[in-house]
Amino acid sequence: MEAPKKPSRFWPCNLEGAPRCFLHALSVLCTERVYILTFLAPHLALCPHRSVVNLVHIQTPNDVRPSVVLPKNASERGVRDNHGDAYKLYAGTCREYDVIFAGGGTAACVAAGRLARADPGLSILLVEGGKNNYNDPTVVNPAMYLIHLAPGSQTALFYEANSEEAINGRKAIVPCGGMLGGGSSINFMMYTRAQGVDFDDWETEGWSANDLLPLMKRLETYHLTDPDIDQSLHGHDGPVHVSNGTYFAEDAAQDLFKAAIATGHEITADAQDLHKDIRGLKGVGVFSKWAKYISPEGKRQDAAHTYIHPLMQSGDYPNLHLLLESKVTRVLFDDNKRASGIEYIPTPSSQPVGGVNGTEPFQVKAKRMVVVSAGALGTPSVLERSGVGSKEVLEKLDIPVVSDLPDVGENYQDHHLVLYPYKTSLKPEQTLDGLLSGRKDFGESIQNQDPMLGWNGIDACSKIRPTNEEIEAMGPNFKEHWDRDFKDRPTRPVMLTGVVQAFLGDQKVLPQREDGVPQQYCTMGSKAALQDGPAAKFSSQEDRNNLPEIEYSAEDDKAIEKHVRDNVNTTWHSLGTCRMAPRDKGGVVDADLNVYGVTGLKLCDLSICPGNVGANTNNTALLVGEKAADIFARDLGLGELGQPIERVDSAMPSPPKVKV
Repeated sequence: MEAPKKPSRFWPCNLEGAPRCFLHALSVLCTERVYILTFLAPHLALCPHRSVVNLVHIQTPNDVRPSVVLPKNASERGVRDNHGDAYKLYAGTCREYDVIFAGGGTAACVAAGRLARADPGLSILLVEGGKNNYNDPTVVNPAMYLIHLAPGSQTALFYEANSEEAINGRKAIVPCGGMLGGGSSINFMMYTRAQGVDFDDWETEGWSANDLLPLMKRLETYHLTDPDIDQSLHGHDGPVHVSNGTYFAEDAAQDLFKAAIATGHEITADAQDLHKDIRGLKGVGVFSKWAKYISPEGKRQDAAHTYIHPLMQSGDYPNLHLLLESKVTRVLFDDNKRASGIEYIPTPSSQPVGGVNGTEPFQVKAKRMVVVSAGALGTPSVLERSGVGSKEVLEKLDIPVVSDLPDVGENYQDHHLVLYPYKTSLKPEQTLDGLLSGRKDFGESIQNQDPMLGWNGIDACSKIRPTNEEIEAMGPNFKEHWDRDFKDRPTRPVMLTGVVQAFLGDQKVLPQREDGVPQQYCTMGSKAALQDGPAAKFSSQEDRNNLPEIEYSAEDDKAIEKHVRDNVNTTWHSLGTCRMAPRDKGGVVDADLNVYGVTGLKLCDLSICPGNVGANTNNTALLVGEKAADIFARDLGLGELGQPIERVDSAMPSPPKVKV
């Protein structure tokens, strides 16, 4: 059957006025380097409404390349060619497996790795449309993460929405992971757990915060040692290392904390303990040092390098196979509506000469289970092409209906993101600008074991709630959501803010000074920036003593709202498109991740989330993978999971540790 050309439907949000508190950054430094303040509104973001919009995959120009020079020994395709036959399955050579994962993203790598280790006799195939990430220097070195979002990226997929009036006619661009490991291979590596109330509000048996905490601990090895951190809430022998990496800009973090204290915020040792009352001392939020999915040796902790590659490299798990650069088109069903395999189309460039043209589909049979794990944007399309989805939609596309599930592709949710650049007085060694601009050679940095390679430039962040004054100022629509979702949930943030010590854009657009250093600029827009005292640690030469306080007018509010509508974007945290709920309440899967109306088919990615979470979603994706692994193991009769997976470090040199 020819794949339908119509994509799934997703809903963007109506931006109901721009909350001014979203724009009041805590600007604490000024003059030399560039600060970026990141704003994430976790629960108000991209709320679904009944204005249907199509998301389609778009191609970026192939002639636009990132301005980062790779070391000479890095493959042009991003992956070294020395990883052996374990990774080299070709189209048509794989025939039948016990379990097939259709998609090799974060959650899929977790579940597949756990199952392969639990029973070496269980044959498992992981099919991924993108390339291998094994020892890719732009993956394993955290400082290079922005290269994956550059035009022409071969490691990310970009989806384009229809134009939306709520964002002044713009078309939202939604990136997602496009290589093995999914988003965990290209994201910002921020260690952010959702709040316990987020999981409890899913109201799904087996998925409460208390149910999931043991799995959160199982997946991690937590290296932070602050005496005020409750270590019992963290894991210490899991495959994913959580640390500060090999570099930490202490001075910049402390300056931010001084500004936060001056504006009524509290500093906490651990903002990831699930049940902390994040209102702080004055009800407006908490700031904290922010751990990272980076090992103490400075390596990214993506799901493939922590759950898959250790097994592949050991040679002890011949039951685990990877089929890379092959896109799953649909799930196959037998006459009893049991998932019996998958159909896929390989990328011709990844295959031996001859026989593959990029359009001919191949099939693989599944004896026991098919797991679709193509992500919140990919999974609905795979299901619909398989005949699982809205009967009305499928019949229009001449796709035989296998299971009528109207909510496949609905309930799309994401987080808002607004970025603000600031000139700062940070020293060159306190930002990533040198590496990102090319002033520091990437290859030489690897050879010299530069500690900054093990850093994402994000050392301090916050979880914030608005003041009562701000709640009233944001109007009745916001207050309705506040009263329903936040007012009586003191552990739930409205917004996350973070500081990225780098210019998150094309460094070439910055004007140059005579000495060749980019000319910096400062965007003023914060009450903290104009207060004398601890928050006003400026090195500006201007005399601010006689400057009046900012008084916002109605016109100012309109200008702020326009700015947000013109600039707000996704935070690449797509979820909820095949949500876990009763079928009569819009569910696509049950609490055991079974797709309704068929057998032998499960889902394993963020599409299953019943509701949004107040966090960067990588931790939630890892958690979904761990929970799915337990469910799959039980259904396959494998018993209890949980054995530690020994980490196999990258063959590339590790930067030296830096004492924080």
